Amino acid sequence: MKEKIWLSSPHMGGTEMSYVQEAYDTNWVAPLGANVDGFEEDLAKYTGAAYVSALSSGTSAIHLALIMLGVKPGDEVIASSFTFSATINPIAYQGATPVLIDSEIDTWNMCPDQLERAIKDRISKGKKPKAIIPVYLYGMPAKIDQIMAIARLYNIPVIEDAAEALGSTYRGNALGTFGLLGILSFNGNKIITTSGGGALISDNEELINRSRFLATQARDEAPHYQHSEIGYNYRMSNIVAGIGRGQMEVLDQHIALRRANFEFYRKHLAEFPGITLLEEPDEQYFSNYWLTCITVDPDQTGGLTREDLRLALADENIEARPLWKPMHLQPVFADCPFYGNGTSEKLFETGLCLPSGSNMTDEDRDRVLEVIEGVLKK
Repeated sequence: MKEKIWLSSPHMGGTEMSYVQEAYDTNWVAPLGANVDGFEEDLAKYTGAAYVSALSSGTSAIHLALIMLGVKPGDEVIASSFTFSATINPIAYQGATPVLIDSEIDTWNMCPDQLERAIKDRISKGKKPKAIIPVYLYGMPAKIDQIMAIARLYNIPVIEDAAEALGSTYRGNALGTFGLLGILSFNGNKIITTSGGGALISDNEELINRSRFLATQARDEAPHYQHSEIGYNYRMSNIVAGIGRGQMEVLDQHIALRRANFEFYRKHLAEFPGITLLEEPDEQYFSNYWLTCITVDPDQTGGLTREDLRLALADENIEARPLWKPMHLQPVFADCPFYGNGTSEKLFETGLCLPSGSNMTDEDRDRVLEVIEGVLKK
């Protein structure tokens, strides 16, 4: 069996253990501590956000954002349909209804036209949405200026799901800093990892302070344990944050390596009819290219499909995955309102994520290319 090539595996930089060892040596292995403070400061400096709350996951960050915006049972929250379920699940945690929005073809992210159509329709039905959650798929910036203009017009707060997009920018500004709140993820497959973790970022100090309060079981100021509202065990640990501090030191390097993967695939796959890469629409967009993604048009490839490529790669012990299955096609969310024209469904049918780790070697990339070329040249 050939050595496994993963889609996106963790990539350590080398200094992570020094921060973890410091926490161990000082006995700060419990939640909070110098590493949590330092990681939050690093993230704030990097993104330009004024305040950061380090949390246990990106999912918990979305959940806290919805809680702080007062989302309750019976409310509606607008969100991208073309995403991972972790974007939508927290809406359900609150007993609210997800209103799912289709993608546009340029960035594969939330379509501004469908967004405004949905808002008008929900308001006409007496259900003004409580929040909008656009997602930055695979690190690609959305048409966030248009989304924000619509959000301001209807006075609806925006929570940016930038879980896949740390290091990506639009017009030079970090994704996650356009809306009222932004969320990040440091899951094992992300561009940097803390093994598991996330963050909430904002320029609103009150919201970040409240998120920290809620994330530490909502303990009131008192010498004894007193609680006046429901809290959560969502704070990042000092050990995990130490890994994050080391990872921040190599973040720009990881972005450069991911972008190099994209350029490699673009250079070598451009010659094949029917193979299209997700790429920046123009110079205003800067993607970290967390994953390089393609679509496969059987009408131009002689009948070869996305699945033909995926299975051929799997036979060589190379991991590739279909694009996210849209949430409106998921059994658990099938009854939710959906506004779209079939864009994300088509992308799901034809799209494939290629191995894109920042730790891929030249030999790894050549192996992947050899398999793809072998299928396409048949």
